Amino acid sequence: MDFLQLAKKRYACRQYSDRKVEREKLEQILEAGRVAPTGANRQPQRLVVIKSKEGMERLARCTRDFGAPLAILVCADTNEVWTRKYDGKQISDIDATIITDHMMLQAASLGLDTLWICMFKPEVVREEFALPENLVPVNILLVGYGDGEAASPERHNETRKPIEATVWYEHF
Repeated sequence: MDFLQLAKKRYACRQYSDRKVEREKLEQILEAGRVAPTGANRQPQRLVVIKSKEGMERLARCTRDFGAPLAILVCADTNEVWTRKYDGKQISDIDATIITDHMMLQAASLGLDTLWICMFKPEVVREEFALPENLVPVNILLVGYGDGEAASPERHNETRKPIEATVWYEHF
């Protein structure tokens, strides 16, 4: 499967079977996050893998888990993040986003489904997972085997703006 086919195949899964994610597949997903590019190669990502019943119960106090058997809490270490010198912008959210995208697409290539969650209570996440002050929770990636019909890869023709609405050449 080429990259564009893979990207179109991936969808936001909101219903999971109780089938566990195999350790080998989890390791491949985490490796995809490890090799993802980060600003100045600072690698500020800190990933908390949540797969126990107790861990998923703690996660459910922070956000909806949609019945997923596994979640990866993607955090950024503010002590490690690269900062743009011209305006002081710290790019930890960008780094975490790239890492999450790599893991999400790796999961899709392995026949797994995912849901990228940014709707969560940061302070509850911090408390439930004992995050130190320098770790900022950025997003949560649910991973598992979808239960139900997957979204059509052709949905993008109807759900995405045409390229002309989002791309300019040479100037705006």
